[in-house]
Amino acid sequence: EAEVEYLKKHGVELNWEKAQYSVNQGIWGTSVGGKETLTSNQALPEEAFPSQLIKLVSETHTLEFKKGELVGIDDFGFDHPTLAIQKLQELAAPFAIGRDTHVGDTIIGIKGRVGFEAAAPMIIIKGHQLLEKHVLTKWQQYWKEQLGNWYGMLLHEGQYLDPVMRNIETFLEDTQQYVSGKVKVKLLPYRFELIGIESDYDLMNAKFGSYGEMNKTWSGEDVKAFTKILANQIKIHHNVHSQKTKT
Repeated sequence: EAEVEYLKKHGVELNWEKAQYSVNQGIWGTSVGGKETLTSNQALPEEAFPSQLIKLVSETHTLEFKKGELVGIDDFGFDHPTLAIQKLQELAAPFAIGRDTHVGDTIIGIKGRVGFEAAAPMIIIKGHQLLEKHVLTKWQQYWKEQLGNWYGMLLHEGQYLDPVMRNIETFLEDTQQYVSGKVKVKLLPYRFELIGIESDYDLMNAKFGSYGEMNKTWSGEDVKAFTKILANQIKIHHNVHSQKTKT
């Protein structure tokens, strides 16, 4: 407030309502800070966000990924991923998509709160995750999430040059070998919906069976044997502890 009064006194004319907020725009979203984000219970007002709701009629677009990177939108290819990100932002920002408030921890132990809008990044992240669910195995997904969280934390705390970062990058890059395909997304005011994916590497392949409908690669007898073997260690555990309890 003192700074605003000083500037007014010296003839500086601005939209002082907007000037109350710190807005920092980058390729991967825009952060918005203000008096509300210094509290734990107040929300940023609508006017604090740079992108306002303009489009009211939904639109459907197709994102194309190649080895984990966004390379095309609606059958139009891009020479560099940043161009694809900027194009998606141009399409999605008028729907006021991707607003949220992040609460995080700093390396010195202080918690911080900041608002942001990131239409393109949020759509890309969720679309990429959906594609991964279809083309990666359960354990690939699990360990990618675990190591991804560690990588993000270390990067945020300035540990980029630690050799372990190269180790994690090797794993993460390898998981993306088959993350290629198309993701269809529907844009609506303040939100988006993922419709589905198409990929040559889709593990949800009807040739092997359909969930809840039909299995084509095993019989009922196979299931009985599998269940018996799977339960073997738990059966041993309960038998041992049941006898210990009796004695």
